[in-house]
Amino acid sequence: MSQACVTAHAPLAPPLRALLAQRYADLVAHLRMAAVPYYDDAGVAERVQRLLLVSDFASSVLRAQPQLLAPAGLHWLGSGGDPGARLLAGPGLPEARDAALMQLRQTRAREALRLVFRDVNALDTLAETLAATSSLYAALLELALRHAERSLRARHGVLRDMQGRAQRMTVLALGKLGGGELNFSSDVDLILAYPEEGHSDGTRALEASEYCARLTREFVGLLSEVTADGQVARVDLRLRPYGSAGRLAWSFAAMEAYYQSEGRDWERYAWIKARPVAGDLDAGRQLLAQLRPFVYRRYLDYTAFAGLRAMKTLIDAEVARKDLAANLKLGPGGIREIEFSVQLEQLIRGGREPGLREPGLLPALLAAERRGFIASARARILRQAWTLLRHVENRVQMLADAQTHALPDEPLARLRIACGLGYVDDAALDAALAAQRAAISAAFAPILDGAAAARVPGQDALLALWRDMQVGNATAAAISACALDAESGAALQALAGSRAVRGMSESARAGLERLLPRVLHAARHSAAPHLALPRLLRLLHNIARRPAYLALLEESPAALQRLAVLCAERAFLAARVLAQPLLLDDVLDPRIEQLPLKAAAIAAEIAHLLDALDERGPEAELERINEARASLAFRLGLAFADDRADAPATARRLAALAEAVLNAVLRLAEGELVARHGRLPGNGLGFCVIGYGSLGGHELGFASDLDVAFVYDAARATQGSDGPRPLEGSQWYQRLAQRVVHWLGAVTRAGQLYAVDTRLRPDGSKSLLVQSMDAYADYQQQRAWTWEHQALVRARVVCGDAQLGAAFAQVRQRVLAQPRAAAQVAAEVGAMRERWRAERDRSDAQRFDLKQGAGGLLDLEFLLQGLVLAHAARAPLITESTASAALITVLESLHVLRTAQAAALRAAHAALLQHALSCTLDDRPRLLAREPVLQQHADAVLRVAAECGFVFADGAGSR
Repeated sequence: MSQACVTAHAPLAPPLRALLAQRYADLVAHLRMAAVPYYDDAGVAERVQRLLLVSDFASSVLRAQPQLLAPAGLHWLGSGGDPGARLLAGPGLPEARDAALMQLRQTRAREALRLVFRDVNALDTLAETLAATSSLYAALLELALRHAERSLRARHGVLRDMQGRAQRMTVLALGKLGGGELNFSSDVDLILAYPEEGHSDGTRALEASEYCARLTREFVGLLSEVTADGQVARVDLRLRPYGSAGRLAWSFAAMEAYYQSEGRDWERYAWIKARPVAGDLDAGRQLLAQLRPFVYRRYLDYTAFAGLRAMKTLIDAEVARKDLAANLKLGPGGIREIEFSVQLEQLIRGGREPGLREPGLLPALLAAERRGFIASARARILRQAWTLLRHVENRVQMLADAQTHALPDEPLARLRIACGLGYVDDAALDAALAAQRAAISAAFAPILDGAAAARVPGQDALLALWRDMQVGNATAAAISACALDAESGAALQALAGSRAVRGMSESARAGLERLLPRVLHAARHSAAPHLALPRLLRLLHNIARRPAYLALLEESPAALQRLAVLCAERAFLAARVLAQPLLLDDVLDPRIEQLPLKAAAIAAEIAHLLDALDERGPEAELERINEARASLAFRLGLAFADDRADAPATARRLAALAEAVLNAVLRLAEGELVARHGRLPGNGLGFCVIGYGSLGGHELGFASDLDVAFVYDAARATQGSDGPRPLEGSQWYQRLAQRVVHWLGAVTRAGQLYAVDTRLRPDGSKSLLVQSMDAYADYQQQRAWTWEHQALVRARVVCGDAQLGAAFAQVRQRVLAQPRAAAQVAAEVGAMRERWRAERDRSDAQRFDLKQGAGGLLDLEFLLQGLVLAHAARAPLITESTASAALITVLESLHVLRTAQAAALRAAHAALLQHALSCTLDDRPRLLAREPVLQQHADAVLRVAAECGFVFADGAGSR
């Protein structure tokens, strides 16, 4: 939506026509008197009249600098380009202070006029106008700083650090200048800092703090002193540490110490928009990196809500006291509420999402929308309202170059602004503003109301018990009066007496007291309160030292309710949260309904999270990989528990997640090895990870381990690496495999990635961890047992060198397609199945082992593997699939299975897998009562197996 100028044919109200005619005539007369050639053809008159309509400031500048309407001046007014770059490429300011003051102000007036001219004539969008205004002021700041530095050097020399190196002060802009979206006539919020302590090298040397204080005073004076030419900018330094009582300029170390120990919530919001704009820009970026942990916390930080509410309360009080309801910036539904809506997401998530660390509102809003943290519909409301409000605000300031944020009361002035924006009158503009502001108020209200909650039954008694427990005065009667069973009472007592609670601040303790009744209420309304409440209380114990997580549960009743359901019904997921509280982030993630459905999307999510790391190194990367795996697996578990994903899809996605993790770990291990020993010659890695079992078959469970084997390119085994400590190729690959296994099993704060089983490699645990592809192929073709060929049916390359992976696929196809006697295959597969059942089946007359029981998942897998081995010689297409569901479809298409048989196996597979995953989520063994439907599926598997020549159990054995 762009309403940047008066439309050429829009009729103006009579008062405006009269005003415009008079002003234009006066201006033309003034140009004649000044002997400035002015040609008002080719649309020039219309453009100048639009300028005069919307800006008295423009009229004043044109009278002071009439040459700007000469042909060259008009051409310059209409030209594009970056004003800041143009100014900094010029000769700079004159040495004399009075001359510098005059040049700064006249330059600002001339460049500001150009901005108004381009804006009102629709030559720039709003975003371009704000960016150009920001660039202009950044250049003016730099010119003023250079002049102040030159003046101070003449008296006190060059400022140097303790090592004698010259250093410059850095000027950090906050607010709208920091965001690159400065208003036309805004003040500029600045913080000035210098990298290190030291002193100047002149004959009248000064310590760094005094030197920079004097420099700051001179710098600010050049900008804010009012002369006959006005002023350049109003400078506000009150956002610095300790505000007006603090030093004018701070060393980086002092600033870091202040924000670590005394930084307040409102300062975090302010620093979102921080950006170095003058002085030593590289040093300024270094300072921002140092202060990033203060602004953006490592984990999701819902304590930002409290800071926002405190600021909004102060703003509302000021609005009421000063009657600022119509204020475009501070009033209800104003610009500040839009900014808060976006900045809240930045503070909550910016520590883990570098893309959100945008100082500008529109880029930050776009980043939040793209990552799914702000819904597209809500983002559209915020964007449209912000654009209109900022455009109106800018035009209000362009009228008289005044820092104001409200439409003027004078009717003619309001009419000028409305018509300049393309509205028929000020009533139409008022209606548009009212609609947008109402939309923003509606969108913002839930943010402020999030923590409000009604009292819950028994709240007073529970809190009295809680306080008694903290001082050791709780009685059994009081516990019983709160309807707490023994386990819940013990959990509450353990929480009350914990060091974590005793060490809480008063504000954190108050937050926990607000949360406790809600936790009890949520647990009591779950399906199993006796399970939910103790688990929830243990979780509070685990997160008591993490105010951000307590705030998360306080701010989101929906998250607490979902958590209570997990604790009552999904013990496995509840245990994951207890072990890794960072998974609470996923409970409240607004993208909870948006699962990465494909392997590529899952891999991209992990890559995104790794890219977000501020610190590099194997341990940091491994922890982030672990966090990503836990998060994605947890979200997949939630989707399965909520019936948003069925069992086959969930198992397939869990396998894709493991594959993505293996890829990330392999890159991590490779990087570590290359750093120590260099690379082996040749293209590609020459190394592959082969996935067997559930991983290879795209059928992983929530708690599955990974069956893997490693192979390498034999041609590179005898070559040496090129690093400072070279290794022979076979040894290099051996260490690479060892590092992969090590990193997969390493325990970090985020837990362990996966348990790994490498016994399916040739010769099992007796052999080397990694073998050449030639040795692997020779073993499979010459010495492998039938059961090992069965395992090969579900084997596939999950990561590594693509060319070597293709070689493995050829070996696998050749081995599986060897001619075999169907009867012999059936006998050997059946014998192996009988042995496994005798060793591992936990079924009895009442219960059925979903995996090992007769007609269970293993019988189904053995059947499919046997069919592949028996028929691959005549139908090599069978070997292309490793997943059970896909194999059933292929075997059906090749008429190895009849349609009815395939349908029965497909239904049994889906049902058995559904039960197996559900048991894991419920933290139950995969032993179920022999209900009729379940038994029917098991009997169907055995029946189809027998029809295909595979006898896995007799009739009695299936019970």
